[in-house]
Amino acid sequence: MERKDLLKANVKIFKSQGAALDKYAKKSVKVIVVGNPANTNCLTASKSAPSIPKENFSCLTRLDHNRAKAQIALKLGVTANDVKNVIIWGNHSSTQYPDVNHAKVKLQGKEVGVYEALKDDSWLKGEFVTTVQQRGAAVIKARKLSSAMSAAKAICDHVRDIWFGTPEGEFVSMGVISDGNSYGVPDDLLYSFPVVIKNKTWKFVEGLPINDFSREKMDLTAKELTEEKESAFEFLSSA
Repeated sequence: MERKDLLKANVKIFKSQGAALDKYAKKSVKVIVVGNPANTNCLTASKSAPSIPKENFSCLTRLDHNRAKAQIALKLGVTANDVKNVIIWGNHSSTQYPDVNHAKVKLQGKEVGVYEALKDDSWLKGEFVTTVQQRGAAVIKARKLSSAMSAAKAICDHVRDIWFGTPEGEFVSMGVISDGNSYGVPDDLLYSFPVVIKNKTWKFVEGLPINDFSREKMDLTAKELTEEKESAFEFLSSA
């Protein structure tokens, strides 16, 4: 099924789910959307539940985040737990941008920047990015099954961090409403950002420098999300 067809099929579902949440759920409910296209499905549900704060809706990009950590760990011969502060920007799709410009890795007891540790700019801007972007399709091709267990683990990670908060000095990736961000992403998109979480409330990580390579990738995925949103709202008005 094409992504646009999937979007059309899901609009009715997430409109009705949002309406049900609006009518019956506590206004403090935390809503996590996983089904694809996750970002725009989440936005649709949020728009259909106007009495629930839009900050309470998030979509899963933790699977992509975990995959990015795993690729770095594999390359450096460490565990994924030794890697922190990777970022997934944008859509949970093949336009997502896995960014390690601000990531750290623990090597021989010392924490160093991933770029400094790898010293492989071409891999980080090439194969690494495409591997993370296309990992879901690669798993399906190899196993003839989706990566359901990895997604389940990512959901657990996402929920744990909402409930207990992020560790000091660490941030994670989460699809959240873009309103008020400082990274030039248009408002009113459900876009994956680096966030920290405290008292069950997320906040954007502010002040990270964005280079030209990152800017281009971030804008590309924002463009796709804008187009998805426009299509979804067309379908929504006729649903």
